[in-house]
This record gives sequence, C-alpha cells and structure tokens, in this order.
Amino acid sequence: MDDTVIAAKSGNKRRLNGAEEAASDDGEGGETEEQCDEEAWETLGRGFRLAQSVLDQNRALIQQVNDNHRSRASENLAKNVGLIREINGNISKVLSIYSDLSVNFSSIVHQRRRITSENNDDDKVEEKKPEN
Repeated sequence: MDDTVIAAKSGNKRRLNGAEEAASDDGEGGETEEQCDEEAWETLGRGFRLAQSVLDQNRALIQQVNDNHRSRASENLAKNVGLIREINGNISKVLSIYSDLSVNFSSIVHQRRRITSENNDDDKVEEKKPEN
C-alpha cells in the first residue's frame, strides 16, 4: 500500500492512502476535503490544549496537596479538602472536554465521509453521461 505524506496548512502532517490521494487530486472535492481536514485538526488542537491546561492546573494543585500533607499542619490539611474538591471538578472538566472532542471529531469524520461519497457519486454520474 503506497502512502503519501502531506502537510496541512497548519503544518501538521498526516498520511493519505491511495484512495484519499486520488480523491484529493480531483480538484473539485479536494478543497472541501481540505477544509474538513483543517477543521478536524483545529478542533483536536483546541480541545487538547484546553484539556492540557486543566491537567496542568491539576498538577499544581496535587503538588500543593502533597506539600500540605507533608507539613502535617492542621490548617494545611484542612485546605486540602477544598483543593481535592477542585481537583475532582477539574477531572470532570477534562472528561467533558474529551467527550465533546469525541463528538465533534466524529461529526467531522461523518461529514468528510458524506462529502467523499457525494463526490464519488458525482464522478459516477459524469462517467455514465454519453459524449456528444
């Protein structure tokens, strides 16, 4: 199987299989497919950056909880209750972000498949038209 590496406008690389490569070379549907790819990469990037931001925040909170626990001071241990609640809330945020990412990415993939299918159907209709 011959795979070709392409670079999207965002600078990310991905592999195209032979069928995708042929579909992207047809000129008409390629632009729509490229927009779909760009949208997919932007959606994934935005979601992963948001999730990473929340996870980084949790890392700092966990470090603070550990420091408070090591100090064994009653005030610091009492602060851990609120910090742990915040960590749990952040975990719920990350779960929600990944869930939204999954739904959005799935929608983009289905849209891409529909566009590709429509382009293939159009090509078949053009092939069946008799020449004048």
